[in-house]
Amino acid sequence: MLIGAVALALLAVALAWPIPIALPRAAWPVDNPATALVLWQAIALGGGLSMFGSLLGFGLAGTGANLPHAGADLLAAAFTGPLPSAYGAIQLFLLSAAALLALDLLVNLVDTAVRAERERRRHRDLIALLTAPHADRARVRVIEHPAPVAYCLPGARTVTVLSNGLIELLDADRLRAVLAHEDAHLRQQHHLMLLAFRSWRRALPWFPIATRAERSVGLLVELLADDQAVRQADAETLAAAIEQVGSGWEAAEDATTSAAGRPVASAMAVRIRRLRVNGRPLTWAARFGVLAASVGLVAVPAGYLVALMI
Repeated sequence: MLIGAVALALLAVALAWPIPIALPRAAWPVDNPATALVLWQAIALGGGLSMFGSLLGFGLAGTGANLPHAGADLLAAAFTGPLPSAYGAIQLFLLSAAALLALDLLVNLVDTAVRAERERRRHRDLIALLTAPHADRARVRVIEHPAPVAYCLPGARTVTVLSNGLIELLDADRLRAVLAHEDAHLRQQHHLMLLAFRSWRRALPWFPIATRAERSVGLLVELLADDQAVRQADAETLAAAIEQVGSGWEAAEDATTSAAGRPVASAMAVRIRRLRVNGRPLTWAARFGVLAASVGLVAVPAGYLVALMI
């Protein structure tokens, strides 16, 4: 049990620091966003399970009890006392830390989901008041604004919002490419993936890797939506549309709008370059290796937790 806890602690450190720092610097994720997203999800889930499992393993080490037995003993002692002699202060601290970590992650996931749905509902109500339906496209609304804007709201009633500045800026083919990109976000439920990483960042605000992971995943879902969009519009059309949108942001006179556009400039540059330059997709063997590693990152701590239950 103790050796397993040490191994999980080392894995947790690796997933919390060197791996999430190295992954965004690598070249291959940009050309293989789907595979990279699987790996990021494995890093997040495997890291959480490793932290939780290592705390439990260290807390149970030397007690001779499995997790269900220890939980029953400690719960009974909380009401009837005294604490079992096998559990010293250090064990109790580690077991309490594991419980608090699990509770923090779970509560933040639920809270983030509830907040996101509430914000989407409020945003949807505002859209109904401030926008007009598109003349030719169902579930597309048009807002009066000079800056080129396009985004989608997922949920039970999905809607895509375009500004009249965007419609006036782009020709029909480029507008179709932008709409295909937004439709890809809705079809593939990218908001759920972003929700999980936003929850991770909120649960661990002091943890800089959580912010780095959320940003990297945000870019990858944009690249994945681009891949889906080019099935309906060619890559150059989409690249030109993104380029025009970036130029439109710079030309907008509203200072607030311009400031809001700057953080996405680098992401736009990555997307444009990727669409115009042939990338290097992973070989079958490399992709299999990444996917196998992703499975292992989750299976190892999950297997250890199962062992603690027996």
